[in-house]
Amino acid sequence: MRIVFMGTPDFSVPILDALLDAGHNICAVYSQPSRPAGRGKKDRPNPVQARAEALGLDIRTPESLKNLDVQADFVDLNADIAIVVAYGLILPQSVLDAPALGCLNIHASLLPRWRGAAPIHRAIMAADSQTGVCIMQMDAGLDTGAVFLRREIMIKREETTGELHDRLSRLGACAITDVLAALPTLTPIAQMGTGITYAAKIDKVEARIEWSESATQIINQINGLSPFPGAWSQADGERIKFLRAGTTDINLPAGQISISDGEFIVGTGDGGILIHMLQRAGKKVATTREVIKGWTPPAHFD
Repeated sequence: MRIVFMGTPDFSVPILDALLDAGHNICAVYSQPSRPAGRGKKDRPNPVQARAEALGLDIRTPESLKNLDVQADFVDLNADIAIVVAYGLILPQSVLDAPALGCLNIHASLLPRWRGAAPIHRAIMAADSQTGVCIMQMDAGLDTGAVFLRREIMIKREETTGELHDRLSRLGACAITDVLAALPTLTPIAQMGTGITYAAKIDKVEARIEWSESATQIINQINGLSPFPGAWSQADGERIKFLRAGTTDINLPAGQISISDGEFIVGTGDGGILIHMLQRAGKKVATTREVIKGWTPPAHFD
């Protein structure tokens, strides 16, 4: 097929590669513009832009699709279909209608659960047991279109958003190539009107840990916000990020720290949790066993 690909972050890259491997013609790649990054705040291409440039593809990075000239350029591509995955810009109706077969979205949840911006984070933070990807016919709503294909996977015990992100990206790559191969025989199914939830963008205030909450809530918060933005707390004025946590039988008061047999344990509102990985201010992410070799933690987190 003659495809317009629309995506921006790491999640989208394996899907772009899978479409090319399947023999499709990527006539253009749309991605968000480069943004300042790093200490020098120089413009840095996003992952899809960098991959498209390396492959020699036609890359387009408009600030918005509302501009009529931008929309006309999209229409002129005469694409069979557009594949959209974590693009990050709203598609006007003229863009949705331009490809002969419309626009398909690869969404990282089992719709209608977790429509919106942060479905992977929210699934882990809510302690969901399973998730997956949906290949959806896009319409004007927020992830409301009819679904061609659903692929489900179980969320592993103590899995982080980063790990689940990578698994879902690979699953989405397989799912979209299967859908395109069978598209003439598929009929999209309307989403259910019940069980709708919204995966709002992660707010920075959600990242601070309240140690008075339950062990389960805090474990899900830590793993759900790893690696980005990272759940955090303070001890002796130092901000510390937590990147992986699990259960323990050891009970401690909320916020109290204990180092026992090389294990880093922190108390919560109903018991203790085991911290597996953390990041001190100005340091690299490391296992807690590595960190405590050269650091004596304070007795309590704020």
